[in-house]
Amino acid sequence: MIDDIKKDAAVRMGKSVEALEHDLARVRTGRAHPSLLDHVRVPYYGSNVPLSQVANINVEDSRTLSIVPWEQPMVPVVEKAILNSDLGLNPNSAGNVIRVPLPPLTEERRKDLIRVVRQEAEQSRISIRNIRRDANSDLKSLVKEKLISEDDERRGEEIIQKLTDQHVKEVDELLAKKEADLMAF
Repeated sequence: MIDDIKKDAAVRMGKSVEALEHDLARVRTGRAHPSLLDHVRVPYYGSNVPLSQVANINVEDSRTLSIVPWEQPMVPVVEKAILNSDLGLNPNSAGNVIRVPLPPLTEERRKDLIRVVRQEAEQSRISIRNIRRDANSDLKSLVKEKLISEDDERRGEEIIQKLTDQHVKEVDELLAKKEADLMAF
């Protein structure tokens, strides 16, 4: 039973870390990366689909993305979707290819982004601690039902705490990496 609680907590904590990774990938740094456009959606035959499903996205150089829609009529639609996104990018189209130059980040904008990134990391830590609390309350309920002993409960809490520490450390590493990335250039 303790193993089940531990596995459940580990899976949920891992998902919290994955969600943070995904959220941090969306925060724009000075470098071009195809994942910057992951959340841009394009109207395509009556439904909104991710940009990656209607075009190839490539890195041309460190500050330029190139997008090649699979269908010629999609060029202005893709261009408009990028313009309307919250990224503040200005795409330029030349025939079939849309080039998206990434402007350099100002110092003030970098600090704002770091604040946002730290807040995201703190939300992940809170989520992980909530999962720890849930797991510990599950252990307490097992003790009340006399399915495990108090010693087993303590051992289980120690295991859950180690899991929590491990996942919080992963969050801190992701945060440090993203902060270094934002301050580069």
